[in-house]
Amino acid sequence: MTSTPPRRTRMPRAQRERQMIAVAEEIFAERGYQASSMDEIADRVGVSKPMLYEYFGSKEGLLVACIRQARTELLAATLTAVEGVSSAEEAMRRGLTAFYEFIDSHRRSWELLRQEAAVAGQAAMDEIEAVRRQQTGVNATLFASFLPDLAQRDLEAYAEIVVGACERLAMWYVGRDDVTAPDAAELVMRMVWYGLAGATATRSHV
Repeated sequence: MTSTPPRRTRMPRAQRERQMIAVAEEIFAERGYQASSMDEIADRVGVSKPMLYEYFGSKEGLLVACIRQARTELLAATLTAVEGVSSAEEAMRRGLTAFYEFIDSHRRSWELLRQEAAVAGQAAMDEIEAVRRQQTGVNATLFASFLPDLAQRDLEAYAEIVVGACERLAMWYVGRDDVTAPDAAELVMRMVWYGLAGATATRSHV
């Protein structure tokens, strides 16, 4: 009697979407956004090009999905890092270290995706800005929980300063092999922490 080959199980949509995003991120990192093609991405994933368009609408939509996935992962990493921390200084140090560890895990593609967003279009730029707003919100919430006497205006300003400093340092960090994630976090702490800690004693009335 001839045995019937087992039926192939269809991959769940969410799993397939994650697979497409992972492959697209690799190819964007290898070739750049403009030189990457939906045909190559589809071939490497093992799906049809129409399926890519069904999921993401366009190549820019696929890049946006890559950035959005990174934003989700970064938020989870940051929140996990500061869970249970009892001091503002330690929360900030752990949060910064988590950010640079995240950059390490995306070192090959992080800077490229950030740069290519401007080439791809406004939707990708908006998603990059959403990453910044997300991290600013996390920072402001953390600062408020540990520094309750600070005015809301000052909390928001300090959060923006930290995000700006982290992003600029990350651009330098990705090109170096002699700086670890804790090293990078400590560099930011040296520049930012003393001023932030002093804010509880002297509040600006400008």
